[in-house]
Amino acid sequence: MGSKQCRAMPSGAEPYQVVLRHAKWFHAMPSGGKRDTDLILPINSSLSVTLHQDQLRTTTTAAACRDFTEDRLWLNGEEVDATQPRLQACLREVRRLARKRRGDDASAPLSLSYKVHVASENNFPTAAGLASSAAGYACLVSALARLYGVEGELSEVARRGSGSACRSMLGGFVQWHRGERPDGRDSVAQQLAPETHWPELSILVLVVSGEKKAVGSTAGMQTSVDTSPLLKHRAEVVVPERMT
Repeated sequence: MGSKQCRAMPSGAEPYQVVLRHAKWFHAMPSGGKRDTDLILPINSSLSVTLHQDQLRTTTTAAACRDFTEDRLWLNGEEVDATQPRLQACLREVRRLARKRRGDDASAPLSLSYKVHVASENNFPTAAGLASSAAGYACLVSALARLYGVEGELSEVARRGSGSACRSMLGGFVQWHRGERPDGRDSVAQQLAPETHWPELSILVLVVSGEKKAVGSTAGMQTSVDTSPLLKHRAEVVVPERMT
């Protein structure tokens, strides 16, 4: 954690602020699509390996201040829409957890009504197939949680931003559980083995193009869910056999 000024922060009241880094991951067993696109619940469990932050990472600064008049978000130096539903879902959930943790204690210096400014930077191509949204939302949720003093299991919150973000909340070899509950409370990430489990493992990442994909991952996977006659068999038979 460090400290620096977010872009466009007004002078006046000193903002409450944190800076965090998160790594991206590499798929070992993809999720394949969503059975619920609102709660972001997968059709099958999945497995990934979280990469080292020295290679591929997202750095996010989150700040809250009474002088901020609206939530704002910058991605790689460019301001983007901060009202997007997935970002707001993460923010609402972190604030809900903070409110629950505080209870009747009104002494916390950081008001939950303060607007937030978030600046996020990737050191790898964004929206080009390298899981930038997963690393980004994992870093966002971690930064907001640190800002508001929220502790504990946060992969479910990160999942509300990007499904794969729940796996990026943990290091090493991580499983995203499909879960069975309709509210998604059991669709969380679990570390299966630490990063030291397979010391000889090396992962080579070849970036064919750094340009933004014509079809995003979410849309592409949902097309598979809607049109592939083999995906149901994969989710119900193939993946469970290989995950055990």
